[in-house]
Amino acid sequence: MSLGNQIAANLPFLRRYARALTGSQAAGDAFVRAMLEAVLADAALMASLDGGRVPLYRAFTKVWASAQLADAPVAAAATSEHEAGAQLRLGTITPPARQALLLTTLEDFTTAEAAAILELDTAAVTALVAEAVAEIEAEQKTSVLIIEDEPLIAMQLEDLVSGLGHTIYGTAATRTQAREVVGDTLPGMVLADIQLADGSSGLDAVDDILGLGSVPVIFITAYPERLLTGDRPEPTYLVTKPFQEATVRAAISQALFFQSSKPLG
Repeated sequence: MSLGNQIAANLPFLRRYARALTGSQAAGDAFVRAMLEAVLADAALMASLDGGRVPLYRAFTKVWASAQLADAPVAAAATSEHEAGAQLRLGTITPPARQALLLTTLEDFTTAEAAAILELDTAAVTALVAEAVAEIEAEQKTSVLIIEDEPLIAMQLEDLVSGLGHTIYGTAATRTQAREVVGDTLPGMVLADIQLADGSSGLDAVDDILGLGSVPVIFITAYPERLLTGDRPEPTYLVTKPFQEATVRAAISQALFFQSSKPLG
C-alpha cells in the first residue's frame, strides 16, 4: 500500500481521536489539517509516516504538543455551547493524561504503541492513564438509555453502566421503542447502536431525542467509517464493535466530563 493510501485509510480514525481530544469536530479537524500541512512541507516528516497508525499519530502528537506549549488558539471556533464548555474544561486536565487514555482505549493502541506515539516509556504511559481515570471518575452519576438490538450486547452494556454506578433509564431495540421509552424527563446519556432490528437507524432515534434537549451520546457500531466521512457533523464519541469494556467506560466518563462543563444560562 502506498504512503498516501496508508494515510487515507487511517485518517478517519485520527480525526476521531482529535475530536475526542479537543471536544470539538471543528477543533479536531483544525489540528489534523495543521499536521497534514506540516507533512506536506517536510519531506523527512512525510517519509517518517510510512508504517501505519503509530507514526501518523506520533506526527499529530507533535503538532498538538507544539500548540499546547505555545498556548496557541484553536483555528476553528466551537459550534455549540457544549463544545465551548468542553474546550474551556480541557484546561483543567493534563493533556498527556487525556492522550494516553484515548490512545489506549478509544484508539485501542497497546501501552507500548502509545508510548511510542507520545515518545515516553511504558511506565509513564501507565501512570498517565491512571491519572486520567482518577480525574474523570469523579464525575457525576447519571441515567443511561441503551439503544441496541442485540440482546446479549444490550445486557453487557447494562451491566457495564450499572457497574459504573449509573442507573439504567431504559432500553430500546428500534427507533419506535426509543421514542416510547423517552418520557418527560430525558436520560442523562444515550448509548446507541446505528443499525437497529427493524431496519431503523440509531442516528434517527438519537435525532428524535436531541430534538427534545441536549444529551451526551455515544454511538457503538461495527462500521465507524460510514460516519467518519467529514460530510456531516460527526459524533464526538464513536466506539467500534466488537468493543472492549474499557473503551466504553472511558467514553462514558469523558462524555460526562464534557457535558458537566456546559455553560449555564
